[in-house]
Amino acid sequence: MEKLFNKRSTKEKRLNLRRNQTEAEELLWSRLRAKRFLNLKFFRQYGIGEYIADFYCPILKVVIEIDGAQHFTGEGKEYDEFRQDYMAQCGIKTIRFTNKEIFENIDGVLKYLQVVVGE
Repeated sequence: MEKLFNKRSTKEKRLNLRRNQTEAEELLWSRLRAKRFLNLKFFRQYGIGEYIADFYCPILKVVIEIDGAQHFTGEGKEYDEFRQDYMAQCGIKTIRFTNKEIFENIDGVLKYLQVVVGE
């Protein structure tokens, strides 16, 4: 059986992404890390298959993605849709937020997450 999480082939990219987080990722991570959100364990830049999720909560099987400008191009939207389908096939739900939502309404983002994870 092939390993699904944190494959060796994605290690270098995961480490690089952790070292070079976007400001939006840093802000959300400051609210999720160390079980600060609902006492849930989240991981950042977590490998799932050949993809790397911004944030992943294994107990909930939820991926949180923060989308910058590159996600709104035709190519970016297509890639995200394919990737989200892959996650769904693995039994993982994807929740997406924009950088703007994180910066302008972090408390609203967290309230939304609280509702979604409570489902």
